[in-house]
Amino acid sequence: MITNSGIAVLVVMVASAIAGFVLGYPEFLMMAAVAAGALLVAGAWLQLTPDVSITRQVRPERVTQGEDAFGVLTVTNVSRRRCPPITARERVGAVSIPVLVPSLGPGRQAHQEYRIPTTRRGLLEIGPLRIGHSDPLRLVYAVHTRRGKFLLRVRPLVHPVAPLPIGGSPEIDGPTATNAPRGGVAFHSLREYADGDDLRLVHWPSTARVGKLMVRQNVVPNDPTMMLVLDTSAGPYADDYFEDAVRVAASLAVSGRANNFPVELLTTGGQRVAAGRGTESVDAALDLLAEVAPSDADPGLLALASLVPHQSGAVLGVVTGQPPAAALAAVSAVRQRFAMVSLIQVGERLGRPPQPVAGALIVNVRTSAEFAAVWASKAHP
Repeated sequence: MITNSGIAVLVVMVASAIAGFVLGYPEFLMMAAVAAGALLVAGAWLQLTPDVSITRQVRPERVTQGEDAFGVLTVTNVSRRRCPPITARERVGAVSIPVLVPSLGPGRQAHQEYRIPTTRRGLLEIGPLRIGHSDPLRLVYAVHTRRGKFLLRVRPLVHPVAPLPIGGSPEIDGPTATNAPRGGVAFHSLREYADGDDLRLVHWPSTARVGKLMVRQNVVPNDPTMMLVLDTSAGPYADDYFEDAVRVAASLAVSGRANNFPVELLTTGGQRVAAGRGTESVDAALDLLAEVAPSDADPGLLALASLVPHQSGAVLGVVTGQPPAAALAAVSAVRQRFAMVSLIQVGERLGRPPQPVAGALIVNVRTSAEFAAVWASKAHP
């Protein structure tokens, strides 16, 4: 392909040739010959395609929105002659990032690092890579495409917030169940001593009263599952407020698991991450939230009727925008299936009070940052 400089040389060549023949000036013909020679040499130069080996990496594979992410281009000259400078362009979503590689001697290698923009949440597709080289005068250039692609997962920003309220528990250590795993910190009942029991658990007043060794049976608290539902229908969200809803959902999911509650994350579009307590479940939730997008075909809050849990005692957190009253009524319809229901709405721009939803704690805010500022006082006064 010809560059702007090459086009200028071509124009000079044609104009000089015409002027030389028409006006009879050999000097113009000489200028045309020099220009033609330059273009021919440039074209021949392009036939010397750089013989290089190229590898690419993306570090890390997952980042939080706004964190640093880098691509690393490793170029090795595998020929016996010097490789000319190379201009590479990496495609990152809709953006093209230039990467300049210096001239390399035989067998030499260069590592070029370039920053990948992570200002937007999402699954970024990186590639293909286009490799270009030109002649020394920059008159013509050639481009070769490397088809390999990478994926960078940009997770939503997480605000430090308190978990969903659970409505209180009569047990100071948390609710317990007979089939809960033993060895926790919550007292469940007294039972007769068995071989191997820790003598420090012997309850001496009961032992004296019944005439047998009685021990405390401690179990792992049966903490309620926090069921977190993100409304992924397009209707309730204006402007960019869906991103605020995603950040709220991510913040509550991380907070719930940081406080050792099992958190089940669902979207009204049918995506789901099963309840869990460990790092892997946090990663799975954030990975899902990196990819979610609003859809006009999504049923929105009307899907809540099909999402109610089978077990009792779960708490519900619904994150949405500004849906109509008919959609909010779906929250009231499932209220009796949960120990506690919280409704978080984003996108409120006029300071209006939230629409009443029977039996639910409602927080109506403009942005995720505003939610983080007011949540503690609303949910945990």
